[in-house]
Amino acid sequence: MSNTHGDFAIVVHGGVGSPAAYRDGCERAARRGFEEYGISADALEAAIAAVTFLEDDGRFNAGRGAALGLDGATVEMDASVMDTRGRLGAVACVQGIENPVLLARAVCDTPHWFLAGEGANRFAAAIRHPAWNKISEQQRQDHRKILEELAGSAPSMPGVDNKAFMRFWNYQQPLTLPASAACDTVGAVVRAPDGHFGVAASTGGSSPSLMGRVGDTPIIGSGFYAGPHGAVAATGIGEHIVRHLLAHRVYGWIEDGMPLAQALQRGIALFGEDVPVGLIAVSRTEAGALGNRAMPQAQLIKD
Repeated sequence: MSNTHGDFAIVVHGGVGSPAAYRDGCERAARRGFEEYGISADALEAAIAAVTFLEDDGRFNAGRGAALGLDGATVEMDASVMDTRGRLGAVACVQGIENPVLLARAVCDTPHWFLAGEGANRFAAAIRHPAWNKISEQQRQDHRKILEELAGSAPSMPGVDNKAFMRFWNYQQPLTLPASAACDTVGAVVRAPDGHFGVAASTGGSSPSLMGRVGDTPIIGSGFYAGPHGAVAATGIGEHIVRHLLAHRVYGWIEDGMPLAQALQRGIALFGEDVPVGLIAVSRTEAGALGNRAMPQAQLIKD
C-alpha cells in the first residue's frame, strides 16, 4: 500500500516474514524517527533513530534480537546508512557490539564507506562503541527451531539443500542436529521537508547461514539506496535480492516517474513465490511498503 504526499514521511519495516503483531514496534520506531527529526532536522538521523529503536526491541532480527549462528553462539550483524547529503556507511559481520546501525553511521566519518569483520570490530573499539554480548531466550528458541528444520527434508532456505550447510560447515564447534528461516532485516526510509532523503537498515543475518555470510543489507543498491528522487530499503533472502540490485532497480523506476506503488509491485514480482521479499520506499510525493509475506510496517506522514 502507499500513501500520498506530506512534507515529512517515514516508513519503517520489521522484516518480511516477521509476525504482523510486531507492528507496534514499527509504529513506535516511526514516532521515534519523527521525534529525532524534530531535534536534528536531518532525514538520515531520523532513519537511524527508527532503526536503533528496532535494534533495541529484541523481537526483530537485528541488534539485540539478531539471529544466532548455527553454532548457537556466534552473532554476526550487518548495517547500512545512506542519504542525499553524501553520507554513506556500512558494516558487515560485526560481533559483540550494540546498535550496528550507529557503527555504520560512524563509518561515514572515516575515509571508507564499508568495514567488515575484525576490522569493523577494531574500529568499534577504537571509537569506544558500546559492546553487547547478551543472548536472549528468544534467540535460543529461534536457533533450536532452525536446527530442527535442518534435520528435516524441507529446505530451510529457498533453493538450497539443507545438507549444503553440513558440507560447508565452518564454525569452530561441530554441528549437532537433534522456525522458519530468519531473514527479517529492519529498515527505515525518510523524506524530509527540505527535499533530502535518508535510509538505514540493520540485520542479524540470515538463518541458517555459514559463518562470514553477508547478505543484501550492507550492499549499496541491493538492500538500500537513497538518491534525489527517493529512498528504498529491501528485506528478504539476500542471496536473491543482490542478484537484482533490488533497491537501486526500484529507485530507478521511481526516478523515471513510475508511481511508487507500481514500482514496489514490479520489484516484488521479480521473485518467485518461494522467496520472501519486501520493500519500503519514499519518493518526492509518496510513501509505501509491500511484501509477499506478512511484514510488520508503519508509515508516518506529517504535513
